[in-house]
Amino acid sequence: MVPTANPSSSSMVTGKDASLRPPQVGGEGGQSLGPIVEWLADLGVTEHWVVSCYLKLEPRDRSRGKYLIKLKNRIRDEVAGFELRGASRQERDTVGRDLNRVREYLENPGSLGPGQGIAIFACEPLNLFEVISLPRVFRSRLQIDRSPLVRELAAVDDEFGRVLCVAYDRTSARFFEVTAFRIEELAGLAPSDTTRPGRFRGPRAATGTGAGAGSAGEHNFHQRIREEKHRHYASIAQRLFDITRDRAIRGVILAGVGADSDAVQPHLHPYLATKVLGTARLNPKSATATDVMQAVLDVRFHSERAVETRSVEALREGLGTGWAVNGIGDVLTALQHGQVRTLLVEPSAEAPGYRCSQSGRLSLAEEGCEGHGAAVPVPDVIDEAIEEALRQGSNVELVEDGDARAEVAGLAALLRFKR
Repeated sequence: MVPTANPSSSSMVTGKDASLRPPQVGGEGGQSLGPIVEWLADLGVTEHWVVSCYLKLEPRDRSRGKYLIKLKNRIRDEVAGFELRGASRQERDTVGRDLNRVREYLENPGSLGPGQGIAIFACEPLNLFEVISLPRVFRSRLQIDRSPLVRELAAVDDEFGRVLCVAYDRTSARFFEVTAFRIEELAGLAPSDTTRPGRFRGPRAATGTGAGAGSAGEHNFHQRIREEKHRHYASIAQRLFDITRDRAIRGVILAGVGADSDAVQPHLHPYLATKVLGTARLNPKSATATDVMQAVLDVRFHSERAVETRSVEALREGLGTGWAVNGIGDVLTALQHGQVRTLLVEPSAEAPGYRCSQSGRLSLAEEGCEGHGAAVPVPDVIDEAIEEALRQGSNVELVEDGDARAEVAGLAALLRFKR
């Protein structure tokens, strides 16, 4: 199985016909996430409170149920903040039941799916309980609001884009088109007739025949194998190029056997050569859709670390030229002015803060809302900043590399225009 959405069988919204629900997402040849994002966004601002939960489920998070500890801590903090917002006893009880449903669902490891993240939206009065397995999430967060927080879903879909993965050996090749929520196997190359590899054993030389005849035969044997391999790799490169003529791609991943994982790269068209995200090891004869998806996620993980390094270098340069800011307070000010092009987030950062009731401005201190309405407490202003950046169409990057993240003071930003 590959990352899919797993809507509850009872998941429906009062006032919406069940036939209008979006198709299930994911699976081989499945639908994109677009319909379900639009469907959730169409709920708009409701009179009821909606629980939105994004949870990281990387291997280190699944180990010993660490993700559950994060979830329970965020539920505790969000409940405390919700009480300060003046919610009625009935509203608190309803939200409490929604939070219990989310927690109970996640306590069952079999419900988590194979992705490295999960999103859940729950609202009892709307009969809403929607579960979507994700290839990744920015960070674990939980919010209670009047509408579902769906911007991260759209951002993950857009950021992941369309990736081509080819799994090959010296005789065959399989091609896969991978998006954040779907994997589809494309037409491959038919197995070719090739010389059987192995140790050369030429015909026995007749008595008196020189040793040179056997040496020439062995040389031709191995030369023929090399030529067949190169023709095969050239055919793979041509097939990749033909696929990209019909559709735009975010990147290419080459997955071979053993040391030949990158054997196709020298044969690629220069345009495709710049699109290679990395290499992986897969056996094309036995690889499953899950194997391919895991290989793609692993390669993208390492590729993203390189992107983080470049972003932090740009931050370092931008701080001296006015094209970047570092620190939670400065970033919140930049968000208020719509300056943020790329938001850099240190994953472990947390900070309580306030949202101004009139302007929506975020602030670390209550005094920051003077002239902007009442200061409404929020449990974690970092989560609010991520949502605000997504609302403004900014790019969001979690800086997880150890050396790079030390340079981010909670939040940092590359700017669209100077301060």
